[in-house]
Amino acid sequence: MLSVSEAEATIFNLVSPLDNQQDTEIVDLLAADSRILASAVTSQMHFPYWDNSAMDGYAVRYADVQQATQQQPAILEIVEEIPAGYQPQSTIEPGQAARIFTGAVLPAGADTVVMQENTQRQENRVLILTAPQKPQEFVRQRAAYYQAGTQLLPPGIMLNGAEIAVLATAQCTQVSVYRRPRVAIFSTGNELVPPKKPLQPGQIVDSNQYALAALVRQSGAEPLMLGIVPDEPPALEKAIAYAVSNADIVISSGGVSVGDYDYVQQIIESLKGKIHIQAVAMKPGKPLTVATFRNQVIYFGLPGNPASALVTFWRFVQPTIKKVSGLVDGWQPKFIKAFTRQELRSDGKRETYFWGKLHLQNGIYEFQLAGGSQSSGNLINLAQTNALAVMSVGQTLISSGEEVQVLLN
Repeated sequence: MLSVSEAEATIFNLVSPLDNQQDTEIVDLLAADSRILASAVTSQMHFPYWDNSAMDGYAVRYADVQQATQQQPAILEIVEEIPAGYQPQSTIEPGQAARIFTGAVLPAGADTVVMQENTQRQENRVLILTAPQKPQEFVRQRAAYYQAGTQLLPPGIMLNGAEIAVLATAQCTQVSVYRRPRVAIFSTGNELVPPKKPLQPGQIVDSNQYALAALVRQSGAEPLMLGIVPDEPPALEKAIAYAVSNADIVISSGGVSVGDYDYVQQIIESLKGKIHIQAVAMKPGKPLTVATFRNQVIYFGLPGNPASALVTFWRFVQPTIKKVSGLVDGWQPKFIKAFTRQELRSDGKRETYFWGKLHLQNGIYEFQLAGGSQSSGNLINLAQTNALAVMSVGQTLISSGEEVQVLLN
C-alpha cells in the first residue's frame, strides 16, 4: 500500500499531455474560453498601435510648457481637435497645441499631453497652468506594451477573459487549442440502477457516474458515459476494452476492493494493462487502482462508496485531467492553510480527508466541517462543500482554532 505522496508521484509521472501537433483543433475566438492554448501566439501589430493620449487634455510640445506656472502660464494656439478614432491632420509646431481626448492618436510634433484640469481655455488658445513633470507624460507610446513579432501568449495556458481580450486586440479571431480530453466513465455493481428506474429492495441508485461526469466537465474534459456494468467478467472486459480504445482516461467506480465480485484488476491485466497502484494509505479512498495501457491511456479504478470516489477524484484524477489537457502549470492540486472551526480526529493510521467548506473571514481562511457523518457512504453532506481538510499519518487530533492543511476542490 502506497502513501498518498508516493501515489501522487507515481500517477503524475505516468501522465503524458496531449500532443501539440496531433491533438489540436482550431476554434473561433468566442469559443476559446476555458480552452488550453496549443501553440504560441504572435502578432504583426504593435500595442498600443500608435502613440495615443491617456487623458483628456491638450497635446503639446514639452519644450513649450516645461516652465509653465499659474503665475506665468504657457499660452498656446489650438490648431486641431482630435477625438478617439480620428486621424490628426496637423503637425504641432512651436507655440501650438491640439485638443485631444483619451485614446486619440497623438499628432505629429507633439510629445506630451497636459490634462485638462491643469489648463484654461480662452477661445482658440489654451493656457497651460502647470508644467508636466516629464516629457511624454500621459502618452501611451506605440509598442510600449507589446512589440510586433514577439510572443504574445505562450502555449499551455488556459484562455480566460484577459487572454481572450489580448487575442481580440491582436485580431486573432481563430485559435489553435488542444482538443478536450475524452474521459470514459462507468460504474460497476449488480446492485446499481440508474436514477430513472424505480428502486427494488437492496438496490442503490448510481450517483457516482453522474457526479464524475459533472466533475470531468468542470475539469475541461469530455465525459463518455458508458453506464452501469454488472459484476460479470465478460461484461467488464467488454466495457474496459471499449473504454481504453475510445478515451484518454478511464474512470470506473466500484469493483476494485478484495471482494468475491471485484474483478476489475484481473481484467485489466488480461487486457495487457499494467497496474501501478492497488491501494493507497488514505481515508476515504484506500482501494484505488491505477493502471496504464500501451496507448498511454491511464485507468483509475475508484472505490464505489460515493465520498471515497469523489475524494480520490479531487486528489488524483482532477489534476491528471488538467495535465493531460495540455496545461503547463496550474494543474497540480492546490493546498492552503486554514484554521478549523471544529475539532478533527483520526486514528493516525492513514492520511485522512474531511469534507467541508472554506470561508474567508477578515482575511483569514477558516474550514467549516460538513455537518453529519463523515462516512464514505454519506454523499448527502458533500453538497455545497468546496474543500478537504487533511490530517497526515500519525496525526490524531487537530483542535478547534488550530491550523490545518486544506485541499481546494
